[in-house]
Amino acid sequence: MEIDETAYRYRDLYTELENYERNGVCMHINGSKASPLQIVTAHMIREDGCYMRDYILNTEGYIESLAFVNINGNN
Repeated sequence: MEIDETAYRYRDLYTELENYERNGVCMHINGSKASPLQIVTAHMIREDGCYMRDYILNTEGYIESLAFVNINGNN
């Protein structure tokens, strides 16, 4: 993957997470509350790692919380 392509992916991820935050969605990474910037930074520095998204929905079916969990087990 080229550097430019990677930069666009991280920018798009940040934009997506920022929109969730604006809509009141609480975000966590590995159990700790996190901002969009913290989540994107974690993705950037963990090149060999992989995060799984876990969406928590409210009773009406809207996203209430979004968690990122390191599925490689390397914290």
